[in-house]
Amino acid sequence: MKILVVGNGAREDALSWRLARSARCSAVCATPGNAGTARRGENWGISATDGKAIAARAVADRIDLAVLGPETSVAAGVGDRLREAGVAVFGPGRSAGRLESSKIFAKRFMERHDVPTARARIVHSLSGAERALEDWRGACVVKADGLAGGKGVVVTPDAASARAVVRSWFGASGVPGGGNDLLLEEKLEGRELSVFALCDGKRFVPVAAACDYKRAGDGDTGPNTGGMGAYSPPNAFPDGFLEIVRERILEPVARGLVVENERYVGVLYCGLMWTANGPSVIEFNVRFGDPETQVLMPRVRGDFALLLESVSRGALDASAATFDGDPCVGVVLATTDYPRSSTPLSGLPADVELGEGRAAFWGVSNLREGRVDASGGRVLTVTALGSDIASAREGAYAAVTELAGRFGDGLPLTFRSDIAAGAHN
Repeated sequence: MKILVVGNGAREDALSWRLARSARCSAVCATPGNAGTARRGENWGISATDGKAIAARAVADRIDLAVLGPETSVAAGVGDRLREAGVAVFGPGRSAGRLESSKIFAKRFMERHDVPTARARIVHSLSGAERALEDWRGACVVKADGLAGGKGVVVTPDAASARAVVRSWFGASGVPGGGNDLLLEEKLEGRELSVFALCDGKRFVPVAAACDYKRAGDGDTGPNTGGMGAYSPPNAFPDGFLEIVRERILEPVARGLVVENERYVGVLYCGLMWTANGPSVIEFNVRFGDPETQVLMPRVRGDFALLLESVSRGALDASAATFDGDPCVGVVLATTDYPRSSTPLSGLPADVELGEGRAAFWGVSNLREGRVDASGGRVLTVTALGSDIASAREGAYAAVTELAGRFGDGLPLTFRSDIAAGAHN
């Protein structure tokens, strides 16, 4: 089976890495790809949102399965173009993808189908937002409606702080992701959890979970980022928590999609807050997460390509692969100016092999004459397996130290030192 991975981040590097290990995978390529995917297959260099060009190349190269990585590909209808061309796709079409590409669509969907989520006000202008905040009590989460690359959500402690964010967004800076639509949402209290469920168009099956770290600094300080690290599996949650998520979240979502004539094929990422009343949805993503994917892929047992292929053809075979390997911890190495900006780095060593049980996945980058040019921001995700979370964490940070030694002094790279610290084993 010849497989195409669409995207160019560390998530796509990790997906490519795992798929290449499948007995059913004869070749794996990527578009546009990065320095990691280039070491195991061909990078096409076509933009991840150019559905027409990707579909044409996929047909010409006789691709058997296309795996959509980023949300931008889903929102651009790349899956639709590939399916129209007769290519099997793991990933939803643009319409069902609105569960991520429009926070307002997702919120209204959840309200229509009794999916537990935070109460929210939908506003379409600065004046509307200010009116909504006049009688607001407590913390407020301000969310831009569209895709904003991790910059469209701000948690504020009170209405005055939320008002300042809204005024900034409607002012010179503009609403992240464009448009004028916002959600003002109550802040849920509890423990955050990411649950991943596969859907073949008929049913959702929860298969894995992880916990990630979104703030830039130790102790969850600093601005929100795309994610600075993760660990899997999560713990200190109720026994059978995946079954609880299936009953309370996934089954109502599945029924709602049927009622609204939306066919969903791929993975649904449920960003949850586990409150005193159980799970409540913070957000949906319509693809694997980053950096969660980087700690999920090392835990896969079985044939991952067969699993994704079974989803794409509408006959999910959950026994083809499982995520029940040893615990895994991942630490992101980012440029010191991230997330405010991204300083490109050039001439990095391409060899990031770390030995059994450890791996490093490249972010946006290119392989050029045996060296790596990275775009900056999140440069690498370094992972390690262990017999428990504590040993996996120790292995991950030892790998970070090893890579830092290979890269040499003076690089403007930073990382959080508290990923999985205090996680219960």
